[in-house]
Amino acid sequence: MPGTNFLSDIRVADMTTVIFGPYCTQTLADMGADVIKVEPDGGDDFREVGKPAATRGMGPCHMTINRGKRSVVWDLKSEAGQEAIRALIAGSDVFIHNIRPDAVERLGLTFEEVKTIKPDIVYVHCLGFGTDGPYAGRPAYDDLIQGLSGAASLLPRVDGNPKPRFIPTAFADKVSGLHAVYATLAALRQRDKTGEAVHVEVPMFECITHFLLEEHFYEAVFDPPVGPVCYQRQVDPSRQPLQTSDGWIVVAPYVDARWVRLFDVLGAPEELQDERLSDRRGRYYNMAYMMERVQFHLTAQPTRYWLDAFAASDIPAAPVNDMGELQDDPHLQAVGFFRKREHPTEGGYWETQPPVTFRGAASRTIRPAPLVGEHTDEVLAELGLGVPARRETDAN
Repeated sequence: MPGTNFLSDIRVADMTTVIFGPYCTQTLADMGADVIKVEPDGGDDFREVGKPAATRGMGPCHMTINRGKRSVVWDLKSEAGQEAIRALIAGSDVFIHNIRPDAVERLGLTFEEVKTIKPDIVYVHCLGFGTDGPYAGRPAYDDLIQGLSGAASLLPRVDGNPKPRFIPTAFADKVSGLHAVYATLAALRQRDKTGEAVHVEVPMFECITHFLLEEHFYEAVFDPPVGPVCYQRQVDPSRQPLQTSDGWIVVAPYVDARWVRLFDVLGAPEELQDERLSDRRGRYYNMAYMMERVQFHLTAQPTRYWLDAFAASDIPAAPVNDMGELQDDPHLQAVGFFRKREHPTEGGYWETQPPVTFRGAASRTIRPAPLVGEHTDEVLAELGLGVPARRETDAN
């Protein structure tokens, strides 16, 4: 599952930071795009997240989200830095950034200004909020978007604890980053058809609200509503991992015939003689009670026993992996999802492979995450600018 060269003819001038934009540009880099990461002198702040193995600014989160890119350091407030970024844009297909609109104007890098540099540029602006709304220009972080989008209200619906809580992953940043990927690819397609610049806005608030309401608009999608928001199966408190004698398991029978079979496998067909569970309708409306009875019987045997038994009866089930156990998962091992590599300065590290496989396509090894400014001289030479902009600035 190494990267492909599908986008090898695409250069991306990347001025994004932290997770949202970099998750997009890493995906593009995995597919072969030449991504030039333009950083300030101290580098992207996300480089400092987590303890590095050897070099400051080479933290674990940087290693996992900025692979495949080249790093340059330019002071964009200086004349030399402006010359460099404009030369880079002129030779790029995509210019992507997550700078707030007022700061973009101060840098002279609005869409209209960039279009004068490269008339057919794909200009991708990763925003917190769409520019047509009253929140336009506000700062946005994963936490803020989880709160605004309703994501922080989901766990209380499941466990009864009224306190809103974050889903413990930067899902708003990463999901928005994937929206930015398809938006960039679609814009490149349009650019190729028309030869004209394309201006793309990817607002995080709208992306995540769209993502959540796919199922959670639920019965309020009608006007007037025929029921509440939230897909009820997703917020059902009884729909949770179940405990075995030595661990935890997820069981997903879903169709009614499998629920009947499940109780046979549990060695408890008599449970279905209870009037609450004796027919399809009863099992549907008494799901919480049915799960309670399933849990009662599962504690009699270890996880491995149940996984084998359920597999033999075509009942979908899986163990609950701890995050620290994923490298031991036999499927991930078999598909080569984790790859041990050697970084030129940081030593050994593990790399997850791109999850999408293009069958029959030639593969390539993805370059490791760069040091801060590692490719400054190299890129400036490619642009025909002999003196690194940061050195000229320092000399001034």
